[in-house]
Amino acid sequence: MWYSRVQNLTEKSAAMKLMRPDIKVLYFASGCLEPYVEIITVKDSKRRLSLCSSVESEPEEQEYQEVDDVLPVLSSQSQLLDDHHLQRLAGHMPPRTQGYPWHLVYSTAIHGSSLKTLYRNMSGLDSPVLLVIKDMHKKVFGAFSSDPFRVSKYCYGTGETFLFSFNPDLQLYRWSGDNSYFVSGNLQSLQIGGGGDGFGLWLDADLYHGASFSCPTFHNAPLSTHEDFIVHDVEVWTVQN
Repeated sequence: MWYSRVQNLTEKSAAMKLMRPDIKVLYFASGCLEPYVEIITVKDSKRRLSLCSSVESEPEEQEYQEVDDVLPVLSSQSQLLDDHHLQRLAGHMPPRTQGYPWHLVYSTAIHGSSLKTLYRNMSGLDSPVLLVIKDMHKKVFGAFSSDPFRVSKYCYGTGETFLFSFNPDLQLYRWSGDNSYFVSGNLQSLQIGGGGDGFGLWLDADLYHGASFSCPTFHNAPLSTHEDFIVHDVEVWTVQN
């Protein structure tokens, strides 16, 4: 009703133009507030939906939209991610992370090369994390984990978890559904993906040696130039409000 009234006004008034198709008129009313009208763009409307998406949504019910014009806000300067990396990755992050700043949790350049320190920096964290690796061949790759990394006897994580590699364009490997070996970790190594002859991504306790093999969890190609690689730098970012 309110939309029709606004549209009629624009049509009858010579001083006003017809409403653009990318504009929405929303009418709000409750028992405690005076009724009011808010005009927003369709783009703003989509962004609000992404920010309000349920954390418990099933992976198959989520819609991932590429965001080509907005770069995420970083709390610190990244040594591994440039604008190209950020733009491509941001468009594939789950809706519940869209619009929030990225905070640097761990960096080998700042905290040294230690898996134990990586775990310690994430203790008490309750938000998804992005692991970014650059190897000695300057290739950038890593993983998005629905859960922060920790020492655990069993695998953890959800179908939001994925692997990625820049070659130089983004190659993304989402959950295949074959198994749920998303993430597991101990003091000797961190493993992401498995169920076959090797892990999708593996790092040792010193964050110096790594490996990446095709695995049933993600049906991925090896992320690095070689299945066994030497780590140059590691960063871990968390996305939270």
